[in-house]
Order: sequence, then C-alpha cells, then structure tokens
Amino acid sequence: MVEDHKHEESILEKIVEKIHGHGDSSSLSDSDDDKKSTSSSSSSFRSKIYRLFGREKPVHKVLGGGKPADIFLWRNKKVSGGVLGAVTASWVLFELFEYHLLAFLCHFAIFALAALFLWSNACTFIHKATPHIPEVHIPEDPVLQLVSGLRIEINRGLTVLRNIASGKDVKKFILIIAGLWVLSIIGSCYNFLTLFYIATVLLFTIPVLYEKYEDKVDAFGEKAMKEIKKQYAVLDEKVLSKVLSKIPRGALNKKKD
Repeated sequence: MVEDHKHEESILEKIVEKIHGHGDSSSLSDSDDDKKSTSSSSSSFRSKIYRLFGREKPVHKVLGGGKPADIFLWRNKKVSGGVLGAVTASWVLFELFEYHLLAFLCHFAIFALAALFLWSNACTFIHKATPHIPEVHIPEDPVLQLVSGLRIEINRGLTVLRNIASGKDVKKFILIIAGLWVLSIIGSCYNFLTLFYIATVLLFTIPVLYEKYEDKVDAFGEKAMKEIKKQYAVLDEKVLSKVLSKIPRGALNKKKD
C-alpha cells in the first residue's frame, strides 16, 4: 500500500511538472512573440522617420567609415584639431602672407637636405652613429585603388551629365544649372585655395553638428523638402509644362522616321 501511494504521488508530481513546464514554455513563447512584435514595430517606426537626402546609413558610414570619418567627426580630438590646424596654417601662409607653394616646397627641401647633410657629416667627426634615414616608397595598391575610385566617380558624373544633356530629366537639368551658377558666383569672389579651406572647415563642422542635432535637422529638412516640392510643382505646372509643350517633338520624330 505504501508503495502504491508513493507511485501515485510520483505520477501526480510528474503531471504537475508537465503542466508548469507547458505554462512556462507558453509564457516564454508569448514573451518572445511580444519582443518580436515590439522589434518589428520599432524597426517599422524607424523606417518611417525622414532622413536628410534619403540617408539610410549613419553619418559615420556616409563619410566612408574608418579613420577619415573619425577625423571629420572629432572622435579623436587631438588628431582632428591637428589636421584642421595644419590646414588653417597652410591657408594663412599661402593666402594671407602670399607665400607661393613652389617656393615653399623648394625652401623646405633645401632646409631639410642641408640639415641632414650637416648632421651626417658632424656625426663622423664626433665618432657617433650617423642618423638613420628611412627609405620611402609609395605603395602600389592604394594608388591603384584611388585611381580606380576616381575613374568610377568620373564615369558616373559623365553619365549623369549625358542624361541631362539629352533632355531626359528636366528636374536634374534645372538643379545642375542652378548649382553651376551659384558656384560661378562663389568662384568669382574667392580663389581656389580659399574655397578649399572653406570646404575643409565645413567638412569638419557640419557633419559633427548634424550628428549631434540629427533629429531636429531631419525634421526641419522634411518640412523644407515638402515646401520645395510644392514650389517645384507650381513651377512645373505654370512654366515647364508650357515650355515643353511648345517644343515640336512630333516633327522631329517624323524627320527621324
């Protein structure tokens, strides 16, 4: 009798454990489903957020990632400050002091060669080891990668210009003409070195500020893009459509046939 009673108790315990295990697994599955639903809802919410210029990657990835992006985003303040300081010193030297680049390179080479030559000869007189001058070689792979990347970007730009010149995209045509006109006005006011310095300063300030105030800038950009699209629709309706309708494309097609 005692053994039968113990056997019944063991059976009841197993049944209770199975019930609790089923309840725990169901609760775990429910929690997993809740997590999946929340993650999917959060991902869908993120996809609905407007990003400036249709950006889908972080600012660090947009700038190419790696050390250049770290420098532009001030991840290492000493390196970023050093680079910006060197660019500023070069601009002051060549622009404000009107020191020519070729003269600077020649004077720097004269000073460096003279210092190394005198140091090497002085070491022989005082019986010390001559300074070790390392051999400098330009590696082939980075140069080829740089040239290949430039070739791809130049071909892409030529393709865009060809499509615009063929009259396929009026919107891009207007944007390119307006951009070139603005660049011509800026170029007439500043020389190339000053423009390069301004572009460098903007590259060191705008990305880091945009990364800091990303949500506010994107919200303002969304409103601005809506207004630009609205004004472009009005311009297209009142001006562009009338101009394009006056172009005798049918006559040209008949001549081609």
